[in-house]
Amino acid sequence: MSDSPTADQKIAFLGTGKIGEALLSGLLRAGASPADVLVTARRAERATELADRYGVTTVTNAEAAKLADTLILAVKPQDMGTLLEELAEHVAADKLVVSAAAGIPTAWFEERLAPGTPVVRVMPNTPVLVDEGMSVISGGSHATEAHLARTEAIFRSVGKALRVPEGQQDAATALSGSGPAYFYFLVEAMIDAGILLGLPRQVAHELIVQSAIGASVMLRDSGEHPVKLREAVTSPAGTTIAAIRELENHGVRAALLGALEAARDRSRELAGGGK
Repeated sequence: MSDSPTADQKIAFLGTGKIGEALLSGLLRAGASPADVLVTARRAERATELADRYGVTTVTNAEAAKLADTLILAVKPQDMGTLLEELAEHVAADKLVVSAAAGIPTAWFEERLAPGTPVVRVMPNTPVLVDEGMSVISGGSHATEAHLARTEAIFRSVGKALRVPEGQQDAATALSGSGPAYFYFLVEAMIDAGILLGLPRQVAHELIVQSAIGASVMLRDSGEHPVKLREAVTSPAGTTIAAIRELENHGVRAALLGALEAARDRSRELAGGGK
């Protein structure tokens, strides 16, 4: 049996913007055959571009629903209703439907598809574009272990995948779905601080970005708690503890807690149809 993430299954990507194309290219690099991959695109020139670049077959949404075993729905949340109206009558109950749209619960899909259709909800983040994504996976009421394993194999081609109960998806969205933006925000502020301290912008950028990469690798590979890693840099009466004191005085920790709670609450609002 093949080790490919498709595992002798045909897979279709419906919606191939940046995230959809990243998943497509990652899947092919992981060993999937282009012959087993179908894609749809709203614009004919985009369909031609994808076919030429990856050797995959471009089809209509209805053809994808009929031919593929797994459907990856990677359109924007506001476009999902229109897509489901077009797809519903063509999706047999033995198809696996995977949604990568933020905020839409699996029950919403189950209500619009044939009874018993397995649905898996995934929240990827933008580092899937560089094969370092974090994708959070939750199964609907009809998704089996096999369906979850198939979904994990697909999303692990562009990073890591983690299963959580669907009730934790809003929290996961706040942490990892939106998470890269918090790091970019922090790096942006630190680069500005470097300029304030007299460094050229490019020097400040290189110092901070490499520090961020190194710190991330140590967090991932050392197995140490972040407190221990921070303490290893923090000498008594040194420069680091002076900076940490200022961060605590300005309530940075409390601000982060409040920010993530706000992101979690907004995700809940969007899931409930909020504007």
